[in-house]
Amino acid sequence: MQIQWYPGHMTKAIRQMQEDIKLIDLVIELVDARVPWSSRNPDIDQLGKQKARLILMNKADLAEEGQTAAWMAFFQEKGYFAAKADARNKGNMKAVTQVIQEACREKTERDRKRGILNRPVRAMIVGIPNVGKSTFINTYAGKACTKTGNKPGVTKGKQWIRLNKQVELLDTPGILWPKFEDPAVGLHLACIGSVKDEILNIDELALELIGILLEKYPGVLTARYGVDEALDAPRLLMEVARNRNCIKRGDELDYSKAAALIVEEFRSGKLGRITLEFPKKE
Repeated sequence: MQIQWYPGHMTKAIRQMQEDIKLIDLVIELVDARVPWSSRNPDIDQLGKQKARLILMNKADLAEEGQTAAWMAFFQEKGYFAAKADARNKGNMKAVTQVIQEACREKTERDRKRGILNRPVRAMIVGIPNVGKSTFINTYAGKACTKTGNKPGVTKGKQWIRLNKQVELLDTPGILWPKFEDPAVGLHLACIGSVKDEILNIDELALELIGILLEKYPGVLTARYGVDEALDAPRLLMEVARNRNCIKRGDELDYSKAAALIVEEFRSGKLGRITLEFPKKE
């Protein structure tokens, strides 16, 4: 599948972020722990090159634990601070605060030597659409500070949020980049819901997802849907439709309903903890 999506408002958003970066001590980049590489916007490295950097692997509760640990080590080796989180779980936030303080230790020391005490860290929170930035901020702050929605493009403008005495956050809209050079990136982002479903062929997306699952997580589809994984992807999808009673008028199997079911159940974690891409050994 060749997938591209870059609405015009994202160009305006990146320009605004280039202005705001002057006010920032730390860039917190949220990525989806199921696709940590594909969900990193390459433009953020250029934007935040003079700043402390934290990669926060959100939705870690939906990803394979061992792969999340491997990705954290991968990013740390490249010089980033890294942490994992489930943005809906308040219990994760203490560990995130500790990593933020560690990432800004040098800045805090410089302030202290200049006699500036207790100035909060100012962090810009960035990420692609639908990685959970707003949910993370609301959970971290312990109150509803931002709009949330399980679809890309809910956050439209910027806003400052005072989280506590230690941290102030500048929220930003989710931004992609103009062209996905690697088709796998577009596919992965479509799987996690960071590309609008309205522009996708969900039938094709489900077939691609089935192929990945058969290769990397054999047994998952059998366990969930009672299908024979020796079948090719189209026939396997028909078996899912039959076993889940996805029927159209005239007693025909509803191929599209079964496709949407598989994609939704992957996104919601009902297929189990699944990571779609593994860190490359260099």
